Amino acid sequence: TPQSTPTSASAATSSVAAEAHNQADVMFAQMMIPHHQQAVDMGTLAETRASSPEVKELAAKIKAEQAPEIEQMKSWLEQAGASEDMGHDMGMGGMLTDEQMSALAAASGAEFDRLYLEGMIGHHEGAIHMAQMVIDSNNAEAKALGEAIISSQTEQIDYMKSLLNK
Repeated sequence: TPQSTPTSASAATSSVAAEAHNQADVMFAQMMIPHHQQAVDMGTLAETRASSPEVKELAAKIKAEQAPEIEQMKSWLEQAGASEDMGHDMGMGGMLTDEQMSALAAASGAEFDRLYLEGMIGHHEGAIHMAQMVIDSNNAEAKALGEAIISSQTEQIDYMKSLLNK
């Protein structure tokens, strides 16, 4: 029927508006992309420097989870017409300093394992804190990613603490 066309068009428009990424989603993505990238870089280091099979396996798992999430968040920014750069330095919790990344890159064996686990625990704690920004998002994808980060990284923190205590 002709009168159903405007109704479905306006329903589609309001549905798109409800699902659009809000400013918190955009800010979360701008903060989390470099944060995740550092975790991926740490995982790459673990491939050749870690001695513990558990650390190597965990690092590969984290890298496999976070690399696609980076691409997902980049697409949000593209859809929102937002830059990856926030334009200012925002304190991103848990990011390793350049000195810490250099120490990690220079380490190997058990020393690497310890530095990786300690660094990644703090890194994950920062990510969980940032993910709190989007768990009440109107955008289902942003909400789901925030919840997934909190869930998987909380579990991984517990596991990493148990590895450190070995």
